[in-house]
Amino acid sequence: MKLSILITAAAAVSCANAFTISQPSRCRGPATTTLHMSQEEMDLITMDADERMDKTISNLGENLQTIRTGRANPNMLDRVEADYYGAMTPINQMATISVPSSQQLQISPFDKGSVADIEKAIIYAGLGFTPTSDGNVIRINIPQLTEERRKDLLKQCKSIGEEAKVAIRNIRRDCVDSIKKMEKAGDLGKDQALDGIDSVQKSTDDHVKLVDESVGKKEKEVSTL
Repeated sequence: MKLSILITAAAAVSCANAFTISQPSRCRGPATTTLHMSQEEMDLITMDADERMDKTISNLGENLQTIRTGRANPNMLDRVEADYYGAMTPINQMATISVPSSQQLQISPFDKGSVADIEKAIIYAGLGFTPTSDGNVIRINIPQLTEERRKDLLKQCKSIGEEAKVAIRNIRRDCVDSIKKMEKAGDLGKDQALDGIDSVQKSTDDHVKLVDESVGKKEKEVSTL
C-alpha cells in the first residue's frame, strides 16, 4: 500500500516538472511587457515634447502680434501691464481696447480710477506711443513708422524669434536626455532610443522652420511702407 502511494506521488511530481518545462514562454512574459511599457513611455515623452513645441509657436505668434506695423491693432498692447491695486495686470484685462480708425486705438478702462496707471504703463512700455486721456478714455494715435523705428522693430522680431528657437531646443534637449536615461537603465534598446531621438529631432527642425517663417512674415509687414 505504502509503495503504491510513493509511486503515485513520484508520478505527480514528474508530471508537474514536465508541465513546468513545457511552459518556457511564461519566463519571458514580464520582460516583454516591460519593453512594451518602455516604448509607450518614450512615445509619451516625444508627444509631450511636440505639444510643448506647438505651445512655443503659439506664444511666438502672440508676441509677434504686439509689434506694430503702422496700423492700429489692439494686439499691440497685449504685453503692456499696469499696476492695479498692487498687482501687475495686463491692460487688456483692465479695459476694452477698440480701433476707431486705422491710425488710432481707444482704451476704455472698466475702473476709471486706473486711467492714470494704464496711461503710465503705455508710456513706459517702450512702444513709442504717446497716449492722451480725458480722464475716462485713453486714445493713442499710431504714428507712421520712421526708418529708425522700423529697424528697431525688425531687431525685436529677430530677438523674439531667437527666444522661441532657444525654447524649442531646450525642449529637445530635455526629451533626448530622458530617452538616453531610459536606454542607460536598460528600459529601451539602442535602436528604440535612436528612433525616439530621430523623431524629436525632426519635430525640432519642423518647429524651427515655423519660427523662421513666422518671423519672416512679420519682418515683411514691418518693412512694407
